[in-house]
Amino acid sequence: MNNVYIYAVSYDLGFAPNPFSGLCSLACCKPNIRERAQCGDWIIGLTGVKLKPALRCIFAMIVTQETNFDDYWDAPDFATRRPVRNGTPKKLVGDNIYHRETQTSPWLQENSVHSQTDGEQCPLNTAHDTRVNRVLLSNHFVYFGSMAPSLPQPILDALSYKRNPRDYRRYSSAQAKPLTDWLKPQIASHPNQVLEDPIDFSSSWKRFSQEHQRMV
Repeated sequence: MNNVYIYAVSYDLGFAPNPFSGLCSLACCKPNIRERAQCGDWIIGLTGVKLKPALRCIFAMIVTQETNFDDYWDAPDFATRRPVRNGTPKKLVGDNIYHRETQTSPWLQENSVHSQTDGEQCPLNTAHDTRVNRVLLSNHFVYFGSMAPSLPQPILDALSYKRNPRDYRRYSSAQAKPLTDWLKPQIASHPNQVLEDPIDFSSSWKRFSQEHQRMV
């Protein structure tokens, strides 16, 4: 039986997840979801405390493929997902950022959203992201971005979902059926599309400040 993972998106930059070019990838952040979710599972990101008003649906994806950081980096098909920090907003938020010289070498982090403000590797984010060496991919998704719709109250009631969790909540497919039934026509009507830019797309140039523990 498939599971449904729901979490609150802290920053909707187009980085985690990255929904561009017909593929939605979750390569950074949310290591617990990246560790547990399997192909066929749903991952759904909602607005929360940092992206008010809360309980709007930013994206929904069904996991269709998984890989690891080294293979993600080396695969020609994913080369365009490497960050280019003097590029377009889409290039700025590339999430293909981790690789190693050998399997026993330390992780290298490309200059990216998760780097320090000077572009140097951020040990904190590197340790957090690479704790789980797994990248989740989907070619069956919809990304609402800044036009994120509010979840209907009957769906929230059915899920007993009244506030955003600190990490995520997992439901069985039966428990989450009202939500996935609502989302399936959205994916069918807009398969693998970015319907609107990410909510924080204008901040795609930002990086992570260890001092302030946030994007600056």
